[in-house]
Amino acid sequence: MSQPHGQPPGVPPVRRRRRGLARHIYAVRRLLVMCLVFALFAGIFGLVQLVSGDDDAGDGPAASTSSASASTAAASSSSTSAAATTTTVKPMTVPTADDPAEILVLGDSDAGNFGPPLEAALEATGVVALAIDYHVSSGLARPDYFDWPAYMLQVVPAINPDIVVATFGGNDAQGLRNADGVWVVGYNPGQGKDDTAWREEYGRRVGAAMDYLSAGNRTLIWVGIPSDDEAVNTARLQVQDEVVRAEAAKRPLVIYVDTWAMFGGVDGGWAESIVDPRDGVGKDVRRSDGFHLNETGGEILAWHLEQIVLDVLRERGADL
Repeated sequence: MSQPHGQPPGVPPVRRRRRGLARHIYAVRRLLVMCLVFALFAGIFGLVQLVSGDDDAGDGPAASTSSASASTAAASSSSTSAAATTTTVKPMTVPTADDPAEILVLGDSDAGNFGPPLEAALEATGVVALAIDYHVSSGLARPDYFDWPAYMLQVVPAINPDIVVATFGGNDAQGLRNADGVWVVGYNPGQGKDDTAWREEYGRRVGAAMDYLSAGNRTLIWVGIPSDDEAVNTARLQVQDEVVRAEAAKRPLVIYVDTWAMFGGVDGGWAESIVDPRDGVGKDVRRSDGFHLNETGGEILAWHLEQIVLDVLRERGADL
């Protein structure tokens, strides 16, 4: 590190001799000048104090700024506190061709399944710009693998969407870790144990994500998860689905999409095929793993989401 440069040592200041001036007169003038300089500095100091409004209370602008910075730093350092970060309120504008509604699709591989057909359908409106951002095998349970809350703090302000379509959960019915890899809840839900701790922690994570994604005049459409063909997996997913539904119910502005019922049988259980609402024909909607939707299932889900988004656009004043 370079050191700051100062005055060369041992070099006295230059003095100029006043000629034709009695020594005592010079001393008097010098005293007067010193008094004037002192008075000038005192006046400037008082003016600075007046403008800054500094006082002993510690609750002025400086204290508020420090508190806000500390809050932002704390939110950024925590992988599960996305909602703690202030979101700029976006003006509610009417979607038009010149000023389209920004839509952001976020989530795990399911978002990559229904996202493209949803984008293709909404392009026809001419008043939408849609971005898809999904990460395979990710979720809210394991920020040590992919830290969604921290990532949201980057991608959401960058796009500043009017509408967010989010889906998390296909990988979340497991033990819960922090971003540093430390276990918060070290067991899977739905295994016959007391799931209270799991429900509370996962609910906190889901609630924080919902609050952040729905802030600032944004509309949040949260896509739930379907059941699985294996009973043990469905038991785990059901606990998770119940937590998400409860968190959505606390937030009337969050639109929850019930894929559990959408892709279930007449008895509410798992179904391999359903009637396609677009043409009334029964079709297979699952992949061979018994959980994920196949291409047809993704298209059907995208069709349902399209209807919801169109309603939101109309509520925002779009001429559709």
